[in-house]
Amino acid sequence: MPACDVCFRHCNIAEGETGFCGARGTRDGKVVALNYGRITSLALDPIEKKPLNRFYPGSLILSAGSYGCNLRCPFCQNEEISWGRQAMRYAVEADTLSPEELRDIAVSYRNRGNIGVAFTYNEPLIGYEYVLDTAKLVHGSGMKNVLVTNGCATHKVMEELAPYIDAMNIDLKGFSESYYKDVLSGDRQTVMDLIAQAVCSCHVELTTLIVPGENDSEEEMREISSWIAQLKDEKGNRIGSRIPLHISRFFPRFHMQDRDATDVGLIYRLKEIAEEKLEFVYTGNC
Repeated sequence: MPACDVCFRHCNIAEGETGFCGARGTRDGKVVALNYGRITSLALDPIEKKPLNRFYPGSLILSAGSYGCNLRCPFCQNEEISWGRQAMRYAVEADTLSPEELRDIAVSYRNRGNIGVAFTYNEPLIGYEYVLDTAKLVHGSGMKNVLVTNGCATHKVMEELAPYIDAMNIDLKGFSESYYKDVLSGDRQTVMDLIAQAVCSCHVELTTLIVPGENDSEEEMREISSWIAQLKDEKGNRIGSRIPLHISRFFPRFHMQDRDATDVGLIYRLKEIAEEKLEFVYTGNC
């Protein structure tokens, strides 16, 4: 039975079946991206919405999403295309855009301030082949490529993509194994490894959503910001203190409506703590 090598799950997928993410499956004995070119969402967004505050601020970027995800965040903001009940409908209903067509759309918006393509909304790395093929064309047209990701992909995936990605926003959702495993169905070490790999190849900003009762302690924010601060570039220079961190406010939704929105005062207190180690800390959803 073929094994998928795209994320930490390494799903063994039988012929005709799909993996955990709902977007990769075995066909003719090979694991392939079933969501290749299947676009569910397309919008011209401010770059700050990714969020990227220190990468071409004030510009716009064509944002494209497909379907499927390899996490199960109960508070997902895009459950309709990621892992909610409706998500798998897009396996048959989503529009198909070739890499050339998406590149051409991006180029057509250049005169409106568009700087390139952002792969976002669902988890783009589970369909990295489409990202790779499109990103090469976008670079060939003199434009930029951005990834917005949960960071749960293997070294092999990032190694292939790295030459063509200009900026990433990566979720560092918390700093405890139990939160990643029990709440998100994820793997914290995979995310940490990908972040350490990404900062050696492109501009990186990180996002932590503060969920009441889960990852909202001052101690955890000190651990997160201290870890970020020690990150190094490809030459071994410590650059972590200049990596932007976005601390975002949680709102109850999807399967997590059993608690209130994060207190605004707490968000600003955690920002102060993070600023003990980091130069660029931003608040979100406040």
